This record gives sequence, structure tokens and C-alpha cells, in this order.
Amino acid sequence: MVNGSVQLWDSGVWSLIVTAAILLGSMLIANSLRLRIKFLRRSLVPSSVIAGFLVLFERWAYKALTGNQLLDISMLETLTYHGLGIGFVCLALRSLKQDKDKNAKRDVFNTSLVVVNTYLIQAISGLIISIILFYAIGSFAASGMLLPMGFGQGPGQAYNWGHNYQEMGFEGGVSFGLSVAACGFIAASIGGVVYLFVMRKRGLVKFTENAEQIEDLTAESISSPNEIPMSESMDKLTVQFAMIIVTYALAYAFMWGMNELFGGIKFYDNTVKPLIWGFNFLIGTAMAVLMKVVFSGIKKLGIMKREYINNFMMNRVSGLMFDIMVVASIAAIDLTAFRRKEFVIPLLSICIVGAILTFIYCRFVSKRIFASYEHEAFLSLYGMLTGTASTGVILLREIDPKFETPASNNVVFQSLWAIVFGFPILLLMGYVAKSMLWAYLTLGIIIVLFVLMNALLFRKQLKERYGKK
Repeated sequence: MVNGSVQLWDSGVWSLIVTAAILLGSMLIANSLRLRIKFLRRSLVPSSVIAGFLVLFERWAYKALTGNQLLDISMLETLTYHGLGIGFVCLALRSLKQDKDKNAKRDVFNTSLVVVNTYLIQAISGLIISIILFYAIGSFAASGMLLPMGFGQGPGQAYNWGHNYQEMGFEGGVSFGLSVAACGFIAASIGGVVYLFVMRKRGLVKFTENAEQIEDLTAESISSPNEIPMSESMDKLTVQFAMIIVTYALAYAFMWGMNELFGGIKFYDNTVKPLIWGFNFLIGTAMAVLMKVVFSGIKKLGIMKREYINNFMMNRVSGLMFDIMVVASIAAIDLTAFRRKEFVIPLLSICIVGAILTFIYCRFVSKRIFASYEHEAFLSLYGMLTGTASTGVILLREIDPKFETPASNNVVFQSLWAIVFGFPILLLMGYVAKSMLWAYLTLGIIIVLFVLMNALLFRKQLKERYGKK
């Protein structure tokens, strides 16, 4: 049957469905394997990561057997890009009640500083290694800056900046960024499991059996009394999707508008344009905050009397987006890039050194800044700063399944301050690859930032040591 000019049996009509089926089907298989294989369950590797490697293997096997590609790589990269943006929009649209306790606010602020300081130590170590390897084997000098993007920020940002660097001449930049992110998940699992078992052996922590099955599913956690009904003339989930897509479309409109206004200007096209389109998640977050301000104003005018945003559903949609982002990002890795030493040596070097330094720094800070819950703080921070926030939560739940310590709240609420303090790093990402001069300037700037941020983090200790008695 022909509908207009579309042949319903054409592969293009079904390509998105087939891609989604392979990704989500692999997630179901991965989740089943994780539940049934004790080693995988104990490794604490998220199902989405296992699924990503399954799809990567499926791609390799299909290519070896047929000579054709199983999946469209550009489709996987697009899913990674939009998964990050839509996921952040979902998180930003939620209504979160922050703890008004002074100590809780201090811990959230300190957590954001730890996050940014870890980005900086990852950037410093990664850039030093990649500059050395540039002179030694001719690898891309700025490749080390993808370490904080892959480890600290996750697959979405690793893809964005890998793509930008690929446009600047880094052969295999996308695969390099995505490989760094994949290595980060492995580092999170290995480091987290080793830490848990060592602490357990010393009697300092206790595992909770079936920690993942302990969930808060009370009526209050699913819906608040003043929200719209679950099913009216429009389904409640449809309303959530509408809010999300409209908000994300506003982010696109802003980025498109910037192109229309400033396109053709050399500085904009070469420097600002890649930054703006790489910041889709930040612009989406800003638009979500703007939408919440508009909703608040409409409510004050009495035009809107009910709550339209449902936190429970927003969490579920963001979880779906981030899972798809992780699976697609790992599946999109180009395995042929691993044949080149200019790719493999920098990748292994920065990931191994980055994982070790992240472990050491998070442990050092947790003991001194979050002394009353140092183990919970370490696991949540290390997991988040090598994988994603959900990886940190997975590790945390092994010893704090009901989230009784402030560690989980710290992870949730730190993001705003982390964006503010971390923005200079993101800005430098657009310059570091332009020339060796910029690489050295960036290295100097991030070292200075690291010193200043640590002085701010350890302000209390510095005051006690050097302040007036």
C-alpha cells in the first residue's frame, strides 16, 4: 500500500523502530543477564552499559558475516546527542524541595566544588598526557580534554566534544570521546566494587542484599494532591512529553536564532557556533527553568490552578533518555579506530591515570569534607565522576539503600553550582584544540583554577590553620 509518496515497506520507514528495537531489546537481555549472573550483578555495571557492549558486539558480528552495517551510526550519534539534552530538560522541569538546613546547603555547595575540582584534575592530567604524546607519537594534542567530558560529564558531552574535535582535525574524535565514557563506566564499576569489598573486609561498611529492590513507591512519591488527574481528556504522560518536547524545541529555536543572527561572522562560525550547539543540554536546562518561572507566574495570576509537572514521570522519562544515551553512545564506537596507536595509547593512558587520580582525590576529599558519611560520599562522588549520576547512586545504594545520609541529596542538588563553577572549563574546551599555544594556555588556566577552587573547598580548614586566633 502506498500512502502519498511513502512506500510503507521501505527500510527508511522502519529504520527508527528497528534501531530502537535493537537498543531496547539488548537492554532487556543485559538486564536479564545482570540479574542471573552473579559476577555481573556484583560488578555493579549498569544494564545500559552491558547493553551498549552487546550492541557493539552485534554490530561487529553482523559486519563480519554480511559486510554490511547493522545500524546507522549517524542515528546512534543523534540519539546520544538528544538523549543528553532531553534528559537534562526532564531533570530541570522537576519541582525539587531543597533542604533549608544550613549544614545541608553547605554540603551541597561543597559537593559542587568537589565535582568541578575533579573535572579540573582530570583535565590537567589528560591534557599533560596528550601534549606529551603529541610530541612522542603525533596524537591529537587536545585529546586529553575529553577525559573530564567522558568521565565527569558522561557519554553525551563526550560525543559533543569528540564531534567538535573531529571537525577540528582529530581523526576518530567521536569514537575517542565515546570510548573514554565507556572506560569511565568500567572504572566506576571496578573502583567501586574494590572499595566496597575492602571496606567490608575491614568491617567499615555493610552490603544490603537486594538493595535495588528497596524503593519509595508511596502515593506521595508518585503524585502530589494538587496535580492534574492521571487520565483526563489528555493523558498525564502525554502532558509530560508535551512539556519536555516544547521546552527542548525552545532550546533549538534559541540556537537556530543565534545562527540566523550571527552566522557568517568568522569568530562565531569557528568558535561560538560549536560551543552553542554542544551546549544543547545547558540551553535546554535554561529553557526549562524559564518555563517553570512562566508557570509560576501563571499560577499567581490564577489562570493555572493545578500542577502539570509530575516529578515521578519526569524521573522515568529522564531515566529512559539517559539509558538510551548510554546504550547508543557505546554502540556508536568505531572499532576500526583501535587499530591506530595514535588512538589507543592516549586512550588507555588518560583513562588509567584519570581513574586513579579521581579515586585518590574523591577519597581524600570525602575523609576531610564529609567526615560523618565519608564512605557514602566517596561512592556517590566516584561513581558520578567516572560514570554518570546514576552510576554514583547505584554504588551508594549498596551501603545506603534508603538514602538516609545526605550523599544522595548532594548528588541531586549540586548540579546548579557545578554548572556555574564548571562553565570556564566548557568555555576552554572550544579553544584548547585551536593551537599548541592555546593548549599550553588552557593547561595554565586550569591549574590556576584548580588551586583557587581547592582553596574555596578547604576554606574552613585554611581559616583554622592560618586565620587569626
